[in-house]
Amino acid sequence: MSTLAVHDHGVAHHHEEGHDEHHHKATFLNTYVFSQDHKMIAKQFLITGITMAFLAMIMSILFRIQLAYPEKTFPLLHTLLGRFAPDGRISPDFYMSLVTIHGTIMVFFVLTAGLSGTFANLLIPLQVGARDMASPFVNMLSYWFFLIASVIMVSAFFVEKGPASGGWTIYPPLSALPKAMPGSGLGMTLWLISMVSFIGSSLMGGINYVSTVLNMRTKGMDLWKMPLTVWALFLTAILGVLAFPVLVAGVVLLIFDRSFGTSFYLSDIVLQGQVLPMEGGSPILFQHLFWFLGHPEVYIIIMPAMGISSEIISVNSRKPIFGYHAMVYSLIGIVVLSFIVWGHHMFVTGMNPFLGGVFMITTLIIAVPSAVKTFNWLATLWRGNIRFTPGMLFAIGMVSFFISGGLTGIYLGNAALDINLHDTYFVVAHFHLVMGSAAIFGMLAGVYHWFPKMFRRMMDEKLGYLHFWLTFIGAYLVFFPMHFMGLQGVPRRYYALTAFPSFNQWLSVNVFITWAAIVAGLAQVAFIYNFIHSIFWGKPTVQNPWNANTLEWDAHIEHIHGNWHGEIPTVYRWPYDYSKPGHDEDFIPQTVPLSHTMSSNIPSDFEDNAAGLEAQAKWAHTQKANEEVK
Repeated sequence: MSTLAVHDHGVAHHHEEGHDEHHHKATFLNTYVFSQDHKMIAKQFLITGITMAFLAMIMSILFRIQLAYPEKTFPLLHTLLGRFAPDGRISPDFYMSLVTIHGTIMVFFVLTAGLSGTFANLLIPLQVGARDMASPFVNMLSYWFFLIASVIMVSAFFVEKGPASGGWTIYPPLSALPKAMPGSGLGMTLWLISMVSFIGSSLMGGINYVSTVLNMRTKGMDLWKMPLTVWALFLTAILGVLAFPVLVAGVVLLIFDRSFGTSFYLSDIVLQGQVLPMEGGSPILFQHLFWFLGHPEVYIIIMPAMGISSEIISVNSRKPIFGYHAMVYSLIGIVVLSFIVWGHHMFVTGMNPFLGGVFMITTLIIAVPSAVKTFNWLATLWRGNIRFTPGMLFAIGMVSFFISGGLTGIYLGNAALDINLHDTYFVVAHFHLVMGSAAIFGMLAGVYHWFPKMFRRMMDEKLGYLHFWLTFIGAYLVFFPMHFMGLQGVPRRYYALTAFPSFNQWLSVNVFITWAAIVAGLAQVAFIYNFIHSIFWGKPTVQNPWNANTLEWDAHIEHIHGNWHGEIPTVYRWPYDYSKPGHDEDFIPQTVPLSHTMSSNIPSDFEDNAAGLEAQAKWAHTQKANEEVK
């Protein structure tokens, strides 16, 4: 029977020789501040991401108040915001700044760094069986570049003319001409510096994640034994490493236009009656460079949420994930196709209709791998023995938002329809559901599910249920009505709609949306309380609270820099052996040799392990002979 424990092929590195060096003297600074332990860096990313999300939520409530009550004054706003809210009304310039920084923080600082930074750092070494990241020092630097970028972005609120206000896409000429509007000055410069620092963080992290997955998997952990979380985070890192440098190029050219008199993006500009000398440039060039990152960025945001939800749905359905290989290939398909769809953001820029048709076709094709994932989640849930933990509810909520928001993407991917819906609230509704809400719910699912691994305590379930239902209902109440506003042509980013009599009928809807947003915002206070309280006073966790199969639950509860005492465990099977007929428990960890589960093994368990398959056949023959004797 020992042949069944013979180790599967694949890249396998234990790196035992470097284990002793982790036992250096621990101080407060190298344990909690300048830590090189991937688990602590994951916590740093998470707490910074939650802080930035809270700031972005406050900004959204402020500009929602303006949209709901465009003619009213609130003295409290003047007290809180000073010169940005004279006479108790948010100024038009500051309104645009709020919209710009809210979008920037949510897309980049929360849903990219907060999501990938947290769970790639926490899960990749633990789930592939590594002591740490390939380069712990570079990993530490990636967090500090992210923190510096966050501080610079928020500091723009304290400069004289306020933060950037050209929209989160910072299209020229508003972003290229410092005198165009108040938010085009120092605030925009800080935005650009912040984003360069942020992209540096993302590239350092991404290279580390890819290197760790390719080079540091434990014995037996071949690519087809990796959990879908690792696959998603690995492919997301590849996507970021390939796409983010393009935005750096675009930003550098923008800095040249702003500061050195070049004309990459500017031509035939008249400012306050004065003809400026710039000529020969094109603002459309910036759109190409921005969206060449911008659309892969959508998948950089959503793919980690997909991987997290896949893992949590399988664990809590007590079923193997449906179509594991199809899930992996669909992720790979998304990565490839995401680079050839950016033009659907630019249907109204006057592009050649033939080129628009090409982008329309590729946009509709990319819906296929997304649909594969959706059907596989639903098939995994179907007739499962479901445990409705808070993490599971948020994972199911992620699937719900991905479906409802994704369906409207079919409309916007069609050039003929997009021309009418472009820059209306229909677009706002679409991407806040399919990308924003879905990714946030995937992130929250991961927080609830892996909180015991991060902090060795459990979060309060009742507060988790309250948080889920208020947030789930609130998100739909906020964003679903916007579809109908968009179909009526209501434009996005307008400071007040009262100047257009035809839009007055939507004022009451804006009031409703604003109060739904406030209630959903208050629900996050319950989460913050639950999160902080549970870190210090939550119920202590057990080794494997969810009865899951993946390697992180095999690591010791007490955090050590190196994850495992002694030898790293060997992997013998894929991570989704749940409710297997013939086994006495409804889960089989990856570290259990096939020789210990003879009664439940099936031929596909052995892949290319011919010796193991032969031993299994002999065992089955012996069992049959014994039964005949009886």
